[in-house]
Amino acid sequence: MARTTVSFDSAGIEIAAHLYTPDTPASGPRPALVVGHPGTAVKEQTSGTYAQLMAERGFVALAFDAAYQGASGGLPRGLEDPAQRVEDFKAAVSYLTTRKEVDAERIGLLGICASGGYSLTATGGDHRVRAVATVSGVDVARQFRLGADGSQDPAVFQALLDAAAAARTAAARGEDPGALPVFPETAEQAGALGGEHGIEGFEYYCTSRGQHERSTKSLPWQSVDKLAFFDAFLAVPLIGPRPILQIIGERAVTAWMAVEAHQRATGPKELHRIQGASHVDLYDKKQYIDPAVDKLTDFFTTHLTTAG
Repeated sequence: MARTTVSFDSAGIEIAAHLYTPDTPASGPRPALVVGHPGTAVKEQTSGTYAQLMAERGFVALAFDAAYQGASGGLPRGLEDPAQRVEDFKAAVSYLTTRKEVDAERIGLLGICASGGYSLTATGGDHRVRAVATVSGVDVARQFRLGADGSQDPAVFQALLDAAAAARTAAARGEDPGALPVFPETAEQAGALGGEHGIEGFEYYCTSRGQHERSTKSLPWQSVDKLAFFDAFLAVPLIGPRPILQIIGERAVTAWMAVEAHQRATGPKELHRIQGASHVDLYDKKQYIDPAVDKLTDFFTTHLTTAG
């Protein structure tokens, strides 16, 4: 397996990516995957892990940093713009079609966490995508509005919208609009705010377990009102008859979102649970990633085997 640093354009923004290619002989162009990262993450974290493992299984895999994030371009830094995130996936597909080692008729999407939702939206509107899979997939807009477990008091998001509106006014007046912190200062604070899920997120992004210098710890406030009206699952019925695989942890508090997407799907679909795993366990823990990659390999091998 070889990793090459590449870049491509997405609506005028330069996207930084790593292209993973198998080092085994091939009789012709290979099937390929676009692999998207979780919210606030970068390609050197879990999406890169999955891209590398899928390349070892015979797929060309492209892991990229979303626009405004990681090593990609765009201002303001850290912005979470759903429309742009979907465009990034489509631009990545376009880039893969230009690579001689890729069979342009055998491209799939793999989205992790927030990219799970974005990959479903992108697939719904892009018929070049033959199959789509998600790991710990969520609609990050739903997560902001309703909470990770779906039980958040609506007043919480209304308060965030108040803060976002105030930030826009401050910016218009030439004042510092500030930013929305994503993580608290300690694991204990993370637990008080988000329970076990909050602690796991803090431990992955804010400790030596998974932290990366380019992984953002805050979001520009306009991210909030951009997320207010987005629905990652609206296009799911358009995916059929193309297949969907969603992999979720058995203990994931976010699993209700994958269930909702599954219910909306009109074509071949599977909701696969990894026993014992939480949402974040599927980011980096080998005992959970290995069976997930086995399932992904079977899925994409089946559905990207032949063109047409």
